[in-house]
Amino acid sequence: MNKKLTRQTMKESLSKLDRLSYEQFSFQIAQRLYGLKVWEEAQTVAVTVSNVPEVDTWQIIRQGWLEGKRMVVPKCVPASRKMNFYKLTSFTELENIYANLYEPEPVRTNLVPREEMDFVLVPGLAFSRSGHRLGFGGGYYDRFLSGYTGKMAALAFSMQLLEDIPKEPHDLPVNTIITEKEVISCS
Repeated sequence: MNKKLTRQTMKESLSKLDRLSYEQFSFQIAQRLYGLKVWEEAQTVAVTVSNVPEVDTWQIIRQGWLEGKRMVVPKCVPASRKMNFYKLTSFTELENIYANLYEPEPVRTNLVPREEMDFVLVPGLAFSRSGHRLGFGGGYYDRFLSGYTGKMAALAFSMQLLEDIPKEPHDLPVNTIITEKEVISCS
């Protein structure tokens, strides 16, 4: 199975997830995340601002704020196909101008270097139990993670777990996958 077909199939499957299940599963995933030592110890957490049908990260950002964590979110730089992360202190600091993503407005937020991030929550469309992930096709996270040495995990609905993921040499696996049913240690 190739990446394009796998992405299409997973997007179709996720589109069938009803609102109540989406909300409940996202809540259960977040509760599992908050119980992890890596979350408890993290001071600076990097997370994408989610769009349905991705696992809801808005509640995770709110929880991070409540716990006094520095929550940083990415802004894509299409010209270089890289991402910069900015400290988010309010949802009103977001804008929606690239690929229908909610991203920080650089003039209203502060840039945070990768070395200061303790924990990165990596998005994806599909995952294998070995930690390999299929992203949305831009390669932004693969480029970012290639130089990242901190801890990372992926948030996924159990329906996003596949036996095998099409992968290429530059695709980097995550250490942990958190679903509504379990926490999978991939390392």
